[in-house]
Amino acid sequence: MQQLNLPVYQFNIKKKGNGFIIFDTLRRRWVTLTPEEWVRQNFVRYLIEEKEFPKELMNNEISITQNGIKRRCDTLVANREGDPLVIIEYKATNITLSQKTFDQIVRYNMVLRARFLIVSNGINHYCCKIDYENNSYAFLNEIPCYNELID
Repeated sequence: MQQLNLPVYQFNIKKKGNGFIIFDTLRRRWVTLTPEEWVRQNFVRYLIEEKEFPKELMNNEISITQNGIKRRCDTLVANREGDPLVIIEYKATNITLSQKTFDQIVRYNMVLRARFLIVSNGINHYCCKIDYENNSYAFLNEIPCYNELID
């Protein structure tokens, strides 16, 4: 798989048919290893290993319903009370992160109301903090450690 702008991690990967599967430790099951899944698995590991995100507060592929339409949030991180804190949207490395990507995660956040949004294609990573009181947002220079998010 392609080298990402993240530390290098070891994963449990197996060949299956014409492709590969990777063990997702959050979902506790094997999933098809697509380019987007490669970004997800590396980014989740980065958050756990480098940014001290508690694994037990993270979930992949969370179903939500918006205006009667079922959607799936790539990764959701909760605070200690179980409320949505961070939504993360992943794209494959060959996908440019565009306004369309941000529109997608904002739609999810209309349902979840997380305080932080992150998008990544494995090469570029963006994090913004939502200020609901002032109806604004601000992009952060880097992805904070978990304990910095829960002030």
